[in-house]
Amino acid sequence: MIELKNISMIFGQGTVNENLAINGINLKVNEGDFITVIGSNGAGKSTLFNLIAGSITPTVGAISLNGADITRHPEYRRARFIGRIFQNPLLGTASNMSLEDNMMITRKKGFKWLKRSLNSRMREQFRGELVQLKMGLEERMKENLALFSGGQRQALTLLMMVLSRPELILLDEHTAALDPKNAQIVLELTDRFIREYGLTAMMITHNMHHAIEYGNRLLMMDKGEIIFEASGEEKRGLTVEKLIDKFHQIRHQSFENDRTLLADD
Repeated sequence: MIELKNISMIFGQGTVNENLAINGINLKVNEGDFITVIGSNGAGKSTLFNLIAGSITPTVGAISLNGADITRHPEYRRARFIGRIFQNPLLGTASNMSLEDNMMITRKKGFKWLKRSLNSRMREQFRGELVQLKMGLEERMKENLALFSGGQRQALTLLMMVLSRPELILLDEHTAALDPKNAQIVLELTDRFIREYGLTAMMITHNMHHAIEYGNRLLMMDKGEIIFEASGEEKRGLTVEKLIDKFHQIRHQSFENDRTLLADD
């Protein structure tokens, strides 16, 4: 589906602040993959997502979608087939609008026909979809989202994205800002939606247990490179200790002395 060929990203090229953030990455994301991505702060995880989403353009290399070159396509063009959820639960929804209007925007991809299309049949359909979250939000459809908790809004953002059926979902530590209870709820919903809807997804996490437990592929990043990948039986046999040992074998560095390489939070 998505392929990155020899991708490098250099910020501040030619200046004293030059920073090689991504270094020669090659990656294929297949349809139906659920890839977890781990690594320290500064390893290049979010930069990788920014490149895939079109927020930035690579210094070197090419990105293709289903064989078509999208390297120079801006973010707004890719947003039609790539969805993204960030850490901040407030970013995925409109606070000053009602729950039902937020869902209508997702369905219609814009404001033009909002009032004209929102009817009792649509409301019942939305209620049925909201029941999946098991948060009672189907009884609060006329309330503005400013009244909702962070966990409720992140779960809603996830549902709205799933219903828009993007070809690829990028989850950028989307549970990191939530309390443990809500984080677990959103994570379990994520896994269920990806499986039930047959979605393709990549998920950045600092939690090694989650990286091992969820998804069919795992990528470990360090200093702008993918230094280890596991899938299938190899991934199912991983433990936190084995991941740490793998880093030691590849980088020849002590875990204790590394810059909080793989936080086990």
